[in-house]
Amino acid sequence: MALIVKKFGGSSVKDAKHVFNVAEIVVEDYKKGNDVIVVVSAQGDTTDDLIEKAVEINPATPLKREMDMLLTAGEQISISLLAMAIDKLGCPVISLLGWQAGFSTDSHHTKARIKKINTERMKTELSKGNIIVVAGFQGLNKYDDLTTLGRGGSDTSAVAIAAAMSADRCQIYTDVDGVYTADPRKVKTAIKMDEITYEEMLELATLGAQVLNNRSVEMAKKYNVELEV
Repeated sequence: MALIVKKFGGSSVKDAKHVFNVAEIVVEDYKKGNDVIVVVSAQGDTTDDLIEKAVEINPATPLKREMDMLLTAGEQISISLLAMAIDKLGCPVISLLGWQAGFSTDSHHTKARIKKINTERMKTELSKGNIIVVAGFQGLNKYDDLTTLGRGGSDTSAVAIAAAMSADRCQIYTDVDGVYTADPRKVKTAIKMDEITYEEMLELATLGAQVLNNRSVEMAKKYNVELEV
């Protein structure tokens, strides 16, 4: 039996069809006898839509604390819908917001950093036989205020869980089939790489490659988490 952490981006859960596709992938690994923790982002363009709503109210500078209160709603929708889909496929499941999964962060709203993860709740749910669906991108600060980790924060959430839980595998699902030497949608001759070092991936991510968030790569390197894209 292995502990597998899987992360799915917003495009992977953008509608009911895609949600069930993700649920089937998760259930397949679970039925092989594995423990599975799934981290998901907000559906499709939900985060951008919520930002637009905030700008409609205050085009200047919406309060960052309130932005975090607003944006965390996107992942809450995703995790509950995915949990419902997994349940419909006949497997035990529970969804957890970032703070319920034990994420403690600093107080830099909209770009918080993870300080620690209390893994007790996740370990308890796994011991019950549950698949766990965690809201990526979010946590709680020392004032019990919701925080978000910034763009690409769900990647960071997944890597952090994999490190804290000593997971056997951390899989990042994206809308391309791996890491290429260039953007395959723009460069026809781009070649998919079988593997890449943390340093090389960090350079690609820092220069704008959207396959992985650079902070997630930094964390993976620090805690020696092997990522499968």
